[in-house]
Amino acid sequence: METTAGGLRERKKEATRTALHEAAMRLAVEHGLDAVTVEAIADAAGVSRRTFSNYFDGKEDALLYGDEQRMRGLLDRFAARPPGETSWAALRAAFHDLSGEIGEPDPRWAAQTRLARAHPSVLARQLSHYATSERALADLVADHDGLPPRSTRAVVMAGAFMTALRIGALTWAEGDPPRPMAEVTDEALTEMAARFV
Repeated sequence: METTAGGLRERKKEATRTALHEAAMRLAVEHGLDAVTVEAIADAAGVSRRTFSNYFDGKEDALLYGDEQRMRGLLDRFAARPPGETSWAALRAAFHDLSGEIGEPDPRWAAQTRLARAHPSVLARQLSHYATSERALADLVADHDGLPPRSTRAVVMAGAFMTALRIGALTWAEGDPPRPMAEVTDEALTEMAARFV
C-alpha cells in the first residue's frame, strides 16, 4: 500500500513540475522572458507561489526543466547499453533511442533555445546543467570502458558528445528550412567522431 501511495505521490509531483515547465515555456514564448514572473507561471499552472518554490528556484529552472529531463533520459539509456559496445557507439545509440521515443521536439523548444542565447540568466543556468550532465556522463563513460574515474579519454568523449548535442540543437533551432533534429544532431556527431587533419 505504501509503495502505491509513494508512486502516486511521485506522479503528482512530476505532473506539477511538468505543468510549471509548460506554463513557463508558453508564457516566455508569448510575452518574452523579462515580462514573465514566477507568480504568473504559478497562476498559469494552477498552483501557489509557494508550491512553485518547492519545485524550482526560479523561472529559468522551470523553463529548462524539459532539457534536464531529456538529458537524464539520455544518461539512463547510455548506462543501460550493453558492455560490448564502444562508448561512442553506445552514446549514439542512446541518443537515437531517446529521439525515437520523444519524436521531433516541440517547436517551442527552438524558441527556448533562442531565449537561452538571448538571456544571460537562462544561458548561465543552461550551461550549469550541461556541465553537471557532462561530468555525470564522463563518469558513466569511464565505468563503461573500465577506465579510472575522470580519465582524460572519458572526460574528452563526454565533452565531445555534449558539444555535438549543443551544436545539433542550435543548428536545428536556427534551421531555415527546418530539418529533423535527430538528422541535424547525427551530422554533428559524425563530424565530431571524424579525425581532423
